[in-house]
Amino acid sequence: MTTIPRSGADVLDLAPVMPVVVVSDAEVAVPLARALVAGGLPGIEVTLRTPAALAAIERIAAEVPEAVVGAGTVVGAEQADAAARAGAAFLVSPGCTPDLVAAMTDTGLPFLPGVGTVSEAMTLLERGVSELKFFPAEAAGGAPFLKSLGGPLPQVRFCPTGGITPASAPTYLALPNVGCVGGSWLTPADLVAAGKWDEITALAREAAALRG
Repeated sequence: MTTIPRSGADVLDLAPVMPVVVVSDAEVAVPLARALVAGGLPGIEVTLRTPAALAAIERIAAEVPEAVVGAGTVVGAEQADAAARAGAAFLVSPGCTPDLVAAMTDTGLPFLPGVGTVSEAMTLLERGVSELKFFPAEAAGGAPFLKSLGGPLPQVRFCPTGGITPASAPTYLALPNVGCVGGSWLTPADLVAAGKWDEITALAREAAALRG
């Protein structure tokens, strides 16, 4: 069983790549999670973009103890609470507002609030939050932007997500202020639909070896 993260830092340190997963059918959640874990990626972000998402989180939490399943695309207090009740081990948001940060804090779960600017990062740092999601990474300035933040905000670490590919991921991962990257390329819809779990495991294994 993988150790449950107690902080945002623990979430960033799970693996070099955090699979960002959209689950349309909760029936595939368990085999999908097992395939990713088998490839060396225990941390899984299930986005709350489909009606099946909460059920998928619940099933993974109950049936795949080696996985650390979190809820992504958390945009409101009700979602944060529902994700926690479903068994999510951490929360991820695409952006942040004071109310959302308060709601995620109230769950007691570690969380990665999303930022896209220096001011947003500084605002969260003032609240004692130093592990953040950088989104949308490529559109918001990419690796050069994060590199430029290393000087004025050396205490902040990021999980950049959005437009990152296997080719660009190593550039991000080489930065000292990047703990991991979010990757949506690990679970192609056609492979999931066909139940080609071995191929997803192979993609996960390649991603797990990207750092360095």
